[in-house]
Amino acid sequence: MSARISALALVVPDYDAGIAFYVGTLGFRLVQDIDQGHKRWVTVEPHGGGTRLLLARAEGAAQTAAIGNQAGGRVFLFLQTDDFARDHAAMLAAGVTFEEAPRHEPYGTVAVWRDPFGNRWDLLQLANP
Repeated sequence: MSARISALALVVPDYDAGIAFYVGTLGFRLVQDIDQGHKRWVTVEPHGGGTRLLLARAEGAAQTAAIGNQAGGRVFLFLQTDDFARDHAAMLAAGVTFEEAPRHEPYGTVAVWRDPFGNRWDLLQLANP
């Protein structure tokens, strides 16, 4: 079998709010926005490519309750960069909320941040990519 993970579903309260943050604030590329009548197929990806996010609008109480907590409070997604200082500064300037100051670990430089929906991310520059 030849396979890869092409996308991860990220539950958001609204498609346009997800696009506004990921595309408008972070500068991700809007790959697809296909109207399917009762829902949309919306995918975004960082400009460096890689696994895409499928922005999935919450439907019902259980999905709404999962917004921002898809990983049970753990860091859920990892945004890898080739220039931590540049991207950390740009994200701060764009109003992204970091939970901590950058720290240096054996595997690289990292800082935890949250999207406006509560999902915890690592901004990460690996020591040995």
